[in-house]
Amino acid sequence: MGFVVGLDAGGTSTRAVVLDLDGTRLGAGVAGGANPNSHPPARAAAQVRDALRAALDGLDVRKVRSGVLGMAGSSKLTDPAVATLFEEAWTGAGLRCPMRVVSDSEAAFAAGSASPDGTVLVAGTGSIAARIVGHRMERTSGGYGWLLGDEGSAFWMGRSAVRDTLGQLETDEPLSALAEAVLGMSLVETTDRRRMWSRLITVVNGAPPIGLARYAPLVSAMAADHDPHAREIVEAAAGHLADTAMAARNPGETTPIVLVGSLVGPSSPVGDRLRAMLRTRSGATVRVATEGAAGAAWLAAVALLGPTAPRPV
Repeated sequence: MGFVVGLDAGGTSTRAVVLDLDGTRLGAGVAGGANPNSHPPARAAAQVRDALRAALDGLDVRKVRSGVLGMAGSSKLTDPAVATLFEEAWTGAGLRCPMRVVSDSEAAFAAGSASPDGTVLVAGTGSIAARIVGHRMERTSGGYGWLLGDEGSAFWMGRSAVRDTLGQLETDEPLSALAEAVLGMSLVETTDRRRMWSRLITVVNGAPPIGLARYAPLVSAMAADHDPHAREIVEAAAGHLADTAMAARNPGETTPIVLVGSLVGPSSPVGDRLRAMLRTRSGATVRVATEGAAGAAWLAAVALLGPTAPRPV
């Protein structure tokens, strides 16, 4: 009957999946980041080609009947020159079916739910929510970037951890486990509090701002160990993310909510609190998606078979 292919192209990696029309996985490929806003467009397109070639290795590429590219930075393809680069990457992998481009949010929602309508919340280094209608993104909430927003994100959590540490250093109270961890990661070794305070500010301001996200795992780890400062940040982060998700929904809406990203998994304390908050506030089913490429491939199958297309297995 033929195959379908789906890709999830992000800033760090690109993943491709090939499915039979019964949902069986036939191939998979991984390449580097392909967000054309984060990488030179020619390099980003080449990563898409490489992921496709790896996924299609050993398969009859002529049998691919439908394909979807889910991509962070998809708006960049409104530039005809950039779009041409990606079209050439698509055909360079041997594909002859049309290349349909969707946002990474649409692919992520499809990975977590077969419903045509609902909400997807992406919470990693940044944060954004989108309302999905008919498998298409209708509107968004958040996603302004680290300078203007991204509340509840890993960046926000890391900045909160550093600010909390600085506040503790301005007192004579014993430092929390979180503060000790932040100072250790920052290689601040002096015992003089004022020098610690000054050194931490210098270290953080000397690195790219988005680098604050590297402190977020410390918050999660210390919260799991019941550090009150870390638990307070986790609670606030979950609240901000819940607000972002709810802002993308209509009042009274009970469609599914799909969560994706490093902060929302089953082992994350932020994810635990967020899921509980969203269930209470929305009454909706809350799911976690981990494989955007499979969601993109399923959307490609829906284009051929309609909404009854089998889910990936």
